[in-house]
Amino acid sequence: MAIQVGDTIPNTVFTYAPYNPEHADVCSAPQPMNTHDAFKGKRVVLFAVPGAFTPTCSETHMPEYATRAAEIKAKNVDIVACVASNDPFVMDAWGKAHGVKDSVLMLSDANGEFGSAIGLVNDGTKMRMGPIRLARFAMIINDLKVEYLGVEPARGVTVSGAASVIAKL
Repeated sequence: MAIQVGDTIPNTVFTYAPYNPEHADVCSAPQPMNTHDAFKGKRVVLFAVPGAFTPTCSETHMPEYATRAAEIKAKNVDIVACVASNDPFVMDAWGKAHGVKDSVLMLSDANGEFGSAIGLVNDGTKMRMGPIRLARFAMIINDLKVEYLGVEPARGVTVSGAASVIAKL
């Protein structure tokens, strides 16, 4: 069963490459990030995509968050984060390709720990993308509790897009 509004997010570990403006052209050494340590006491907008550099993710989903991150943070949000099933090096490169710098935290769930724990993964083997891919969704997390959850019912970006999330803030 998938996570629901009101549930506490699981205590899992993402990996990310911290943004370093002094070395913006190079990927920083990936670091682990425990969800409970990083999100406790914070309001977080977390959006998930099946894959970095894929058409819908790159053309629709990410650009809206990249351009509206400041607007989202102005609504009492501490962290805007993107998570995908890709490794942290790919996530870092994808963030750089969209110019997010430190406005969107680029998180890797390459082993599917978080996605599996919340019940929001898909099997990507038919599309040659591997067995574990995150579903496309967005959530507002407030002090580890799910305040909003928008899981896409079909292809495309509707309930998980930045505009839908902003309307819920």
